[in-house]
Amino acid sequence: MPFWDCPQCGRRFARQGQGHECAPAMSLEEYFSTGPPHERPVFDTVMARLTAEGLDIFVEPVSVGIFLKRARTFAELRPMQRWVALGFSLRRKVTHRTIIRKPIAYGGHYWHVANLHSPDDFDDDLMSWVIESYDDTPA
Repeated sequence: MPFWDCPQCGRRFARQGQGHECAPAMSLEEYFSTGPPHERPVFDTVMARLTAEGLDIFVEPVSVGIFLKRARTFAELRPMQRWVALGFSLRRKVTHRTIIRKPIAYGGHYWHVANLHSPDDFDDDLMSWVIESYDDTPA
């Protein structure tokens, strides 16, 4: 599936002319310059493990967090006061010690949010589910 880069803000989307809040993405350096100290190590661990699997990921840092995309977002990392919220979509519900909110059903999928307090929280189960979300997202 081809993607579209907005000519005004430079953000990447799945559909040409897709409606969005036209705010430019930041560089990773800009993004992390104001974030909590626990955020960068979690991001680095998630990205290192996903790229080691050979996944082609477009990283989009915006004011609310970091979107991990193919043509569409398959996962996001949002900073919280004491953890990083890792959100991802699956066609089924899963349980994990870091998923403490009920998964939200939408369009045949479930949105899961795992609270990662440290890089060690991103274990093999979460890794496999994020890869499943990636595989289920159009390229």
